[in-house]
Amino acid sequence: MKRYNNSHFTLRIGIVLSILFVGMLVLFIENNVVDVVFSPKKELPIYSVDRDDKKIAISFDAAWGNEFTGDILDTLDKYNIKSTFFLVGFWVDKYPEDVKEIVSRGHEIGNHSTNHPDMTKLSKEQMTSELTTTEEKIFKLTSTKPILFRPPFGAYNDSVIQVARELGYFPIQWDIDSLDWKELGVEPVIDRVVKNVRSGSIVLFHNNAKYIKEYLPIVIERVQAKGFEIVPISELIYRDNFEMDNTGRQIYLK
Repeated sequence: MKRYNNSHFTLRIGIVLSILFVGMLVLFIENNVVDVVFSPKKELPIYSVDRDDKKIAISFDAAWGNEFTGDILDTLDKYNIKSTFFLVGFWVDKYPEDVKEIVSRGHEIGNHSTNHPDMTKLSKEQMTSELTTTEEKIFKLTSTKPILFRPPFGAYNDSVIQVARELGYFPIQWDIDSLDWKELGVEPVIDRVVKNVRSGSIVLFHNNAKYIKEYLPIVIERVQAKGFEIVPISELIYRDNFEMDNTGRQIYLK
């Protein structure tokens, strides 16, 4: 009878265990690959729009104060530009006449929540309340239901985007942050916007930024000098028959 010593036995066991380990590793990798391939695609808001007609949009978030709102509207009138204002519910409550004036001047209003929270930390019921409460406030003053929603702080996850879409909104982000809220001066804002603008861009400004009276006319003139037409966001985006790439750029399906 053939006998095995301890070293041979240990070697055999080691080989068997190695084969089992490799087999399990392969299965694990394959399963993960399958999960990656078939996992749901991350939900994204619209950061920009794939267009070749040199149209862009500038937008203003309004949450804190209204000191410069009239100046913004006058500047937009001067250059015959229509824009988009994203309003927070408590701003609507505090400045109802400004809300009416924005609409009377031909600009559109977007929903920017009711209390300016980090929406990703809310339940779906709370998210819904944030949108519908401000929607009702805006409708009461303007007889118009907003169709654009911008999450406060630009914070979102799949649930935020899904809830917004279920309520009939197009979630909107931006591809150019002017960083006007940092109050670094006039030139930094101008340089940042003008150097980075491209067809389909959405630019973020704030209605109460410190230097907006100075930089807004210059930005408009320089952007127009580059051949861009400024339109409201609702005219820039595609309403249907589109897909989103992984950067949040909206692409029309021809």
